[in-house]
This record gives sequence, C-alpha cells and structure tokens, in this order.
Amino acid sequence: MKLTPSNNQFNPNPYFNKPIEQDFVPSIDQTELFDQNGYDLTPLERLYAEANGHLGRWHRPNHYALKYDWLIDNNNSVTGAHINHCLIFERKGYSGEALYQLQNWAESNNLIYKIIKMRPKWGMDLSVDYVDESGNVFELLHWEYDGFNYEEITDKKKQIEKYFLSIDWNSAAQEMLKRKKEWHHLDFFEQSAWKTNFFNIEKERFKMVLWQ
Repeated sequence: MKLTPSNNQFNPNPYFNKPIEQDFVPSIDQTELFDQNGYDLTPLERLYAEANGHLGRWHRPNHYALKYDWLIDNNNSVTGAHINHCLIFERKGYSGEALYQLQNWAESNNLIYKIIKMRPKWGMDLSVDYVDESGNVFELLHWEYDGFNYEEITDKKKQIEKYFLSIDWNSAAQEMLKRKKEWHHLDFFEQSAWKTNFFNIEKERFKMVLWQ
C-alpha cells in the first residue's frame, strides 16, 4: 500500500448563506434522521448544500454527507494493508439569507431550530484494514478526529497526514499480529486506545455534539 494525499482540502467557509427556492415550510420529513454528532445531512440540509454549490456523496442508504477523499492508495491494494476508507468531512452552519429563511420557517416547524443551532464542524476519518492469504483479518487503525475550529483542524490534518504517509503499514501489521494477544480481546474503545499508543499518535476525538 502506497498512500498519497488527494487534492481535496477543507473548505474554510463555515456557513451556507444562500437560501433555497422553496416557498413552503419544510415538512417533518425534510428534517428527519437528524445526526447531532456526525456529518449526515437531512434532506433539508442537502437542499442548502446544493444551493450553495457543495456536492456531497451518498454512503449507505439514507446517509449523505459533505465528504471527500483524503489519502489515496496508488497501488489499489487488495491484500495486506489496504484502505477501507479515508475521508475528510464538513458540516456547515447557516448565516445571511439562508439563516433568515430558516428562522422564519422555524416558527411553524420547531425542528428547524436543530439546524439553526448547529456549529460548523470539520473532521477526518482514516480506516486501514489488513487481510492476508492465511486468513488474518483485522482493522489495523481506525482514527477519527473532529473539530469546530478551522485553523485547529487544518493544522492537525497537516501533522497527522505527514505521519500517516511515513508509516510502513505492512510492517506495522506484522508487528501487531505478533502482539495480537494484547489487543484482540479488547472492546472498540480499548482497541482504539491500544492502537493509538502503538502508532504513538493522539487519541481519537469524534462524535462531538454540534449544537450551540
């Protein structure tokens, strides 16, 4: 596996400010399945994303987000260490005419306040798996990191990206296999702590509730 960075970067604009072309109060269906600590957009948020020139991507049914490729495996590896997913995410707040439009609608549909009260958020998500001809299968590293401050998250991305590009992932996998008894029995969060210690990186920070 040979990782290289994509050309995608975080967008520094934290807000959608253009209104959508809709002359009726959004329905409950347009605000359903609100993701208060992640990046999935409601149908109403998707309309604002499109109106403001942002194209997201589907991932699994009913999951749509402003997500973009982060690190790419030029070898397209399918054995040994390989990318499960490696993405950067964004969730926008609202200002200007878009905010004014939402505030008017919220008087009739209070669920819209959930969108109005959102803080802009950016995040990174790297998942590297391992599989080999002997049938060994495990998650080598899954590291997620969110932030509400653009400067902080871009600095963190630069630091961790440089480190991830320097790792010999297959060598790391072999060492982790030798030490399987230390981590295999652990639960999700304990394994995360063990693996961040193994790679000597900062622990994960994610699922940050975005309401003000």
